[in-house]
Amino acid sequence: MKINALIIDDIDNVVTCVEEVAKGAEVFYRKGDEVLSFIAEEDIPYCHKIALKDFAKGDEVIKYGEMIGKTLEPVAKGHRVWDKNIYSVPRDYESEFVKEEN
Repeated sequence: MKINALIIDDIDNVVTCVEEVAKGAEVFYRKGDEVLSFIAEEDIPYCHKIALKDFAKGDEVIKYGEMIGKTLEPVAKGHRVWDKNIYSVPRDYESEFVKEEN
């Protein structure tokens, strides 16, 4: 077993491949002290994301512990998550600022 994907935050619902992964290959990643795995359902290029769960259209994609977008269509576990099936959602950064007290 060789780790071939990374999860950045425990709440992420995608992992990022650190090498190309062929359809049918096992994807291994470490979550805390545990090594988990699943099967890639399609070829996944280096540095691309793979779904850790089944997504419905409009579901949030979480990476780095943050929402990076929403799905344009259903994406099944083990499939590639990329700009063809997710879209960015603008953030309201002003509301996220920590306000200083005077």
